Amino acid sequence: MKVIIIGCTHAGTVAATEILKNHPETDLTIYERTDNFSFLSCGISLYLEGKVKKLEDMFYSSPQELRDMGATVHDKHDVLKVDANTHTIQVANMETGEVFNDTYDKLIMTTGSSVKVPPLYGIDNTRVLLCKNYQQAQTIYKAAKKYHNIAIIGAGYAGVEFAEALSETGHQVSLFQARSQVLNNYVDGTMSNWAVQQLQDHHVAVHLETEVSAFTSTKASDQITIETNQGDFKTDIALVSTGFTPNTSLLSSQVDVERHGSFLTNRYLQTSNPDIYAAGDCCMVRFNPTGTPAYTPLASVAIRQGMLVAHNIFGHTHPYIGTQASSALSLYDHALATTGLTLTHALKRGIDADSVTFDGTWRPGYMPSTDPLTIVLVYDKGSRRILGAQLLSKHDITQSANAVSVAIQNNNTIDDLAFVDMLFQPNFDYPFNYLNQVAQLAINKEADAGRTEPRFTAPGYSKPSQKS
Repeated sequence: MKVIIIGCTHAGTVAATEILKNHPETDLTIYERTDNFSFLSCGISLYLEGKVKKLEDMFYSSPQELRDMGATVHDKHDVLKVDANTHTIQVANMETGEVFNDTYDKLIMTTGSSVKVPPLYGIDNTRVLLCKNYQQAQTIYKAAKKYHNIAIIGAGYAGVEFAEALSETGHQVSLFQARSQVLNNYVDGTMSNWAVQQLQDHHVAVHLETEVSAFTSTKASDQITIETNQGDFKTDIALVSTGFTPNTSLLSSQVDVERHGSFLTNRYLQTSNPDIYAAGDCCMVRFNPTGTPAYTPLASVAIRQGMLVAHNIFGHTHPYIGTQASSALSLYDHALATTGLTLTHALKRGIDADSVTFDGTWRPGYMPSTDPLTIVLVYDKGSRRILGAQLLSKHDITQSANAVSVAIQNNNTIDDLAFVDMLFQPNFDYPFNYLNQVAQLAINKEADAGRTEPRFTAPGYSKPSQKS
């Protein structure tokens, strides 16, 4: 079987490796615009902060490695057109200019995403930088060595991580966010307020509800001006981190797409054309908390889909089970982990949801040390199904977000989580793990509202508080 993969970051690299490992007889060809396969953009902030010394360490594969496995690899080649009816693609060699055609039996689209570039005046200014790929990361690193004042536009995970990294290297950092909170896709207001305070305590100027409209500069000034609805601000360089947009134009009008352009696939990652599959940032995924499609451009999603599609092109044996969009960041020695829906987003989707907050510690106070721990648990009041969680502590509690992720995926309820069997050892937790305890708070809240009978009180191990 002749298989072509277009795009080779995470989903494409994993798909190629898995195909060649399990079906070495496959005639596999890869086309990629760059020669930077498998670049982990999540490591850019670590590189800027100096925690990762070599940006090249953020690669886990290469064109040569895939050639050695048996693939025909055309890096620095741009696919110009796909004709789904004739199973043909048109390709340009970006170094020689040669244009040629190729054919496929099965096509895997792993074309990824690009930084969503807002239509702002001056966005093409040389002092306005985008940040996703290897070359862009190198440009930012060099600029950060040269300039002191840096503005970041957008306060999602990437924007907040960039703000922390650059503030830790002595830069004067300003963070601009059009919304009223940071990390708005991942946390509710309380966690956002905490993150903003942390940034401000480390001298990051946080500008919420501040919408950027233009970037301007003059020959007389060595800085650029950021024009916003809250006034003008001057900076040396600006990093735009306003989300991502899927790269799907090659199949325009040939397969079904979501209204914003992402490929729609079935549970086997097959598009509406039976010979074309898609994985990673270019396609929609099933978001399990709602059971509906969502755009979730995460490396964790891409590598899982890449592995599954490598099997499904040979037979639909590995359905994709969806995502909870679990993620985490380290912010000034604190771990913040999230999974599933926030309460704000649940209510916006018309779900009759509520939340409880656990404020305690991760292990008993009689131990030599412990740290405060906050957990926000979001649940459906009618079905009692768990919808999401946010966890915050100096202690590494990120794996507990993975545990809640499993509960969401399996449609578990607050009653399930309240009494699920978890280990107890004072070095690590309480007789009732903190996930048990936050679920028990939810049960108690529902009992107080008259929607259920039992009320449980953990035997004084952590003395958590309950908040709406």
